[in-house]
Amino acid sequence: MSNETTASKVDLTAIINKWKNVEGSLVMMLHSVQDACGYVPRETAMEIAKQTNIPLAKIYEVLTFYHFFKLTPPAKYQISVCTGTACYLKGAPQLLAELEKVINVKAGQTSEDGKFSVQALRCIGCCGLAPVISINGHIHGQVKPADIKGIIEETTKGEAK
Repeated sequence: MSNETTASKVDLTAIINKWKNVEGSLVMMLHSVQDACGYVPRETAMEIAKQTNIPLAKIYEVLTFYHFFKLTPPAKYQISVCTGTACYLKGAPQLLAELEKVINVKAGQTSEDGKFSVQALRCIGCCGLAPVISINGHIHGQVKPADIKGIIEETTKGEAK
């Protein structure tokens, strides 16, 4: 499903109606949109501005202030590397370096084809399994740099190259 299709399936009127009479509800509207789409499309932000009379600049002020909000579609495979103390000490920096080599994506970036994104997180709460990576919420524990290529291949198996 294309990102445009995903964004168009959001019942924006229902979201706005749910929050329009609640003081300071812009953040909740944006959370609802992102929950539905995986990000906040520009067209949707513009429509919120139009329907609520909130200036588009104010909406983007909120979207860019809070790190949580995404302005671009999420990658198909969202890879998170825990960099909390236990994971860091057991090799998280080496995992990030290996991911960069294997999928050619640095932390904080998304591949040009939209297939992979990588982010470093402070802690995922799996310290006993350190070091840990998460791919679309699936946890891989006690990962070594040599494991990265196999984990990526297993995750993407069956896809056309």
